[in-house]
Amino acid sequence: MSMVPAPDALIGKRLDVAIAKMMGVSRSQAAELIESGQVSLLTRHADKSAKLLAGDIVDLELHDEQEVPEPVCDEMEIVYEDDDIVVVNKPVGVAAHASVGWTGPTVLGSLLARGVHITSMGAAGRQGIVSRLDVGTSGLMLVCKSDLAYKEMRRQFAQHEVKKTYHAIVQGNLKQDKATIEAPIGRAKVSDFRFTVTPAGKSAVTHWDVLERFGDATLVSVNLETGRTHQIRVHFSSIGHPLVGDPMYGANPKFSQELGLERQWLNATMLDFRHPRTHIWQHVECGYPSDLRHVLDVLRTTSAAQRAADEMK
Repeated sequence: MSMVPAPDALIGKRLDVAIAKMMGVSRSQAAELIESGQVSLLTRHADKSAKLLAGDIVDLELHDEQEVPEPVCDEMEIVYEDDDIVVVNKPVGVAAHASVGWTGPTVLGSLLARGVHITSMGAAGRQGIVSRLDVGTSGLMLVCKSDLAYKEMRRQFAQHEVKKTYHAIVQGNLKQDKATIEAPIGRAKVSDFRFTVTPAGKSAVTHWDVLERFGDATLVSVNLETGRTHQIRVHFSSIGHPLVGDPMYGANPKFSQELGLERQWLNATMLDFRHPRTHIWQHVECGYPSDLRHVLDVLRTTSAAQRAADEMK
């Protein structure tokens, strides 16, 4: 159990918002902690919507969940490694690091379990992490092994000097061959989990180029200038082309079912960055996991058959 005075910067904020900021968890996870009684205010009763006041003492009585060891993802491939950094090909279903309510494997935990040395710099449980991928997104993720790497790579990511290239399949036939989506992103009022384009959001810029067209869907290469939560998913949904397999942001679930896809078709395929020690440009890339390859094969086969049928008419 621990007691923490209300931070000045969070006075006036909703309790669930303040707890999310204090603990580094999502707002919905913070609300669960409040509702379960694991987080409360010492001098007064307050629900998740109560405003944090000056003088409040936050009482944290988190249940000990350390008795169950975190599962390890043995199949997570290390794509590049030296004394300063390690780049992994994160499978779907693996989180970047541990968080409240998550009981599955993590990138950080799986690396540590393999004996990979990780810098101690960074928040507890998130050491060495300078950028993240969602649990439902596969692909390349960089983790820092040395203190020097942590400081420099954190700077590079913060200054948007790292080029992160994603491949995605979106619904429909995009009209242009390349374009930029520039629209601010913030939390959707209808849900703690969803984000949306909103004037009150943070600036977000997404560049895309068409790689392949299938008629009912389009394979695109995506580069981000910013790294907002769910940015690619939100931006493509905002222009009427949600990612295939992403019903949260408007994808057709029947189409996903026909393709045998159980998550959004999105993969972090390439990373380009300056090595933190030598400052020489590094290029790292990976292929698609089996579920995404299968969908791509199906779309190519269906598209070819449709073109052949059209030519015979």
